[in-house]
Amino acid sequence: MQEVDRRALLAGLGIGGAVMAMSAAHAQSVTAGNAAPDRGPPRGPDPSARHRIRFAVVGLDHPHIFAMTDALIRGGGTLAMVYAPDPKQRAAFLGRYGDVRLARSEAEVLEAKDIQLVASASIPDLRAPLGIRVMRAGKDFLSDKPGITSLKQLADVRRAIAETRRKFAILYSERYEVRAAVRAGELVKAGAIGKVIQTVNLAPHRMSPASRPDWFWDTARYGGILTDIGSHQADQFLFYTGSTRADVVAAQAGNVGTPQHPRFQDFGDMTLTGNGGTGYVRVDWFTPDGLSTWGDGRLFILGTGGFIELRKYVDVAGRPGGDHLFITDAKGSRYEDCSKVALPFGPQFVSDVVERTEVAQDQRQALLAAELVLKAQARAKPPVLPGG
Repeated sequence: MQEVDRRALLAGLGIGGAVMAMSAAHAQSVTAGNAAPDRGPPRGPDPSARHRIRFAVVGLDHPHIFAMTDALIRGGGTLAMVYAPDPKQRAAFLGRYGDVRLARSEAEVLEAKDIQLVASASIPDLRAPLGIRVMRAGKDFLSDKPGITSLKQLADVRRAIAETRRKFAILYSERYEVRAAVRAGELVKAGAIGKVIQTVNLAPHRMSPASRPDWFWDTARYGGILTDIGSHQADQFLFYTGSTRADVVAAQAGNVGTPQHPRFQDFGDMTLTGNGGTGYVRVDWFTPDGLSTWGDGRLFILGTGGFIELRKYVDVAGRPGGDHLFITDAKGSRYEDCSKVALPFGPQFVSDVVERTEVAQDQRQALLAAELVLKAQARAKPPVLPGG
């Protein structure tokens, strides 16, 4: 069976039909990191998982919740409770994960003494307020991206972290759950291309308008295109350049091809600068139907001694599948198939929850990525001048 557009499929069916559909179709590589994995849920923790925790899920509005849950199970987490008032969402989730205790309310989750962590892929503007309530209940929080949709929410989250000493983690899956991106991090850390100077991220997505819920078209709900899919790219810029301070040089965002949804943004770009390097990001919703997957995500990392290119989800008219890495250094050019690279986020994050460390995700870096895209969104100019 031919590869299908996983993002369009899942959105079109809704979370309620996603699991059944994935069992009937051969989808793209799990390296997409953007929806329900190809195979069934993990049978248990990875061998590298050193700790065990119990976690709950609240908010199933985006199918990213499948990959988030799987990562936690691989890391040593036990899915102990779910709160899902929508019956279709609940049925799909239970269809994948089996007999999970159903909470009657959010409060029941927050009051549960045996829950250490809450994960959520609710509508984006609801994630930060939920995370704050979770932290104030004495639990850690893992959000889908974007975890924060306004600068006020960011200030509130930082205040709650300082007051509660709990974690507000954001799963930037285009780095954490993409095997080629993990391998690129290993090469950069080893000095394979010298000191990183610049990252360039190209992140096109397929719109599939007939399949989208109402909130998808409203910038007030998802924060705008830079806040949303740009957050992945800001995270990668900070990580690969090693920047701990950063700012926005220039930004554009707007609606250039979707007039039937005037509150939607279909194109954006931004230029970033940090104390470790510079970055350029382009995001859009213009993946054509002829592409075999939802987007031709590319990452270019320039160093003083070479460069790396990632073709994350597809090698257009080239090698099959995803997770393609190309590296050029003083010795020459070579290709690496990263499809078997381990995904360490789950085990590392569960260990962070237990040991109160920040190996999987640096809290300040995660929030700095959110801050960058929120500033870029606020400063963004229209990409096409009136009358253009």
